[in-house]
Amino acid sequence: MTTACGIRSRDGATCAEPIEPGAPLPLCTTHLLLAHDWVERTTGAVDLLPAPCAACGHPVGRRYPAGLVCERCDWRVGDVPDDGVTDASVDVVYYVRWRDRVKIGTSASPRRRLAVLPVEEVLAFEPGDRLLERRRHEQFAAHRFAGTEWFALHADIRAHVADLTIGVGDPWVLVDRWTSHRLAARA
Repeated sequence: MTTACGIRSRDGATCAEPIEPGAPLPLCTTHLLLAHDWVERTTGAVDLLPAPCAACGHPVGRRYPAGLVCERCDWRVGDVPDDGVTDASVDVVYYVRWRDRVKIGTSASPRRRLAVLPVEEVLAFEPGDRLLERRRHEQFAAHRFAGTEWFALHADIRAHVADLTIGVGDPWVLVDRWTSHRLAARA
């Protein structure tokens, strides 16, 4: 079994440093760090933004040698959004869970709206306005708590949410995509 790194330099010299214990590749510490730095320059390092993104409000970014960008929308930190970028709204019907209940509501600013609701989990979104919300309320009326937008967490609602989230790990990704499409359509 090899215990030395063995990486060859451009001039053909072999690295004789010991392999870093537990490393996923048979490299010494120096060469592992060089590989890490190269990957980080290429893919960026995840980092908190100094303030929420000016374009989408996301708090996490990626740090590159050329600067820091929002991880969600790639907006460069420090750039001022053009007029109309931050007010790009997309009407969505949202499904959120609190205990054994699901609220089906609508908003053009779901991040702001859901920030003030009792929410344990964001289940799904679908593009739509009050008309679609009304149709969903009628569709699931048998499970509705009278006079509210809250419904019992029933198998029918679970199945609908499952259909909306096929292939989606994070429902917010869809809202971001729809917002990006809206912005692109304005350009």
